[in-house]
Amino acid sequence: MEDYGLLSLLPPVLTVVLAIWTRNIIVSLGCGVFSGSLILTGYNPFSATLDMIEQRVFVQISVPSNIQIIFTMMAIGGFIKLLEESGGARAFAGGMTRLISNSNRAQLSTWFSGLAIFFTDSGNALIIGPLFRPIFRELKICKEKLAYILDSTAAPICILIPFIGWGAYIMGLIEQAYTDAELTEPALSVLLNVIPYQFYAILTLAAVPIFILSGRDFGPMRRAQETFNSSAISDVTIEEDTSEAPPISLFAVPLFLLLGIIAALLTWHATRGELSSIHVRSTMTIAYVVASIACALLMLKHSKIPLNDSLMIFVKGTESMVFVVIILILAWSLSSVIKDLGTAVTLSALLSQSINPVILPALVFLLGAVISLATGSSWGTFAILMSLAIPVAHTIDAPMYLTVAAVLSGGLFGDHTSPISDTTVLASIGADCAHINHVNTQFYYALLTGSVAFLTFLIAGLYQSPYIILPALVLLFVSIRLVNARLGAVTIPDTLKLNV
Repeated sequence: MEDYGLLSLLPPVLTVVLAIWTRNIIVSLGCGVFSGSLILTGYNPFSATLDMIEQRVFVQISVPSNIQIIFTMMAIGGFIKLLEESGGARAFAGGMTRLISNSNRAQLSTWFSGLAIFFTDSGNALIIGPLFRPIFRELKICKEKLAYILDSTAAPICILIPFIGWGAYIMGLIEQAYTDAELTEPALSVLLNVIPYQFYAILTLAAVPIFILSGRDFGPMRRAQETFNSSAISDVTIEEDTSEAPPISLFAVPLFLLLGIIAALLTWHATRGELSSIHVRSTMTIAYVVASIACALLMLKHSKIPLNDSLMIFVKGTESMVFVVIILILAWSLSSVIKDLGTAVTLSALLSQSINPVILPALVFLLGAVISLATGSSWGTFAILMSLAIPVAHTIDAPMYLTVAAVLSGGLFGDHTSPISDTTVLASIGADCAHINHVNTQFYYALLTGSVAFLTFLIAGLYQSPYIILPALVLLFVSIRLVNARLGAVTIPDTLKLNV
């Protein structure tokens, strides 16, 4: 293979720069792939275009494992749309409101509802937010706090679940990067081993109840609550919803059926010693299709929605995955170009001379945070970094699981603090909160959690253990208590009760 030297770094560097500048991940990935094809074809634009389409895009689409991932993603998208349209998720969140009698319970119920509706990060805020808005208003809790809880339970819970859209997408990136690095571990095994090291997601989910139970706020969140307290109207009451609530079975039956089929099929394959990537993807596809059929039948029974209409809803849901599929195809194509250029070898040679392998995960976390903050896309950040971080970590003998987790955590942290992130915007919409207020109030909470995550990646590079998350949780608890003691104040009186 021809040695392209430092020139091999151009495609990924160009992709990162364009992602930050244009904030358009598809354009950035496309330009990165084209630049690599241009180098490989001797700078002939016509030949580069043919190479990009024929040898990159078409080849990646035709790879059996890739088309399986695309098909699985479509099935997941269809199921999520059906579940949202059926009202099942709304029924569950509505049921949670019956547990509420004070401000802490209101916030914890919102947090728990966010954990339970783990199958969709985008739908999370729009399902839960409107249900809890009047309750938060009655209990004198500011909209910014609701937006923070919604945003902190959307992507952070989704990224920890391997059998939803997030898991399928990430496994697709891992499998391609592992193949390019000539590693043979199944993507599902990698993702399961990475879960304990996804420090930012775990710490963010834990931070929410810690903040809630402390009863204190600091920074812009404190000022937002104090402003709300001073302007709140004392006689605001919750408007009674006279519409008939959808039955909880619309949520419970499809979800339990989905989880049951996944558990049964994975167990069956594992007992036969055949738990390969294709079996994981077929299991997910079968489970989501069967759950979608169950959802359609329940919609016919309870809402008299014809099966043909349910089919159209399912198809509409699959269409929502087209953008994600395009990102995946371009990410696979960029990985192909990077492999042919020998980018990982060049980058590894440079890094091995100046960077200790134990700090690579922490550096990857920071780089992922910067890219995601600028682009507002965690998935785009995963697509850019996964194809680089895995081969480099393999070459310089850096902790692999920790490095993969750093890609995911960094992308999630940047996405959580980015004002142009779709989940951040949806959290503002769901809470009916001014977007800039949500961004400002959440930033300092996320920064505190992100700082603990970064420190944990540094320590984990030295002491690699999945149990490192336990002292990290203790550190997070202590950090929140110290910050609240110095800068925080009690902003929501404990005496406020909800009379329903």
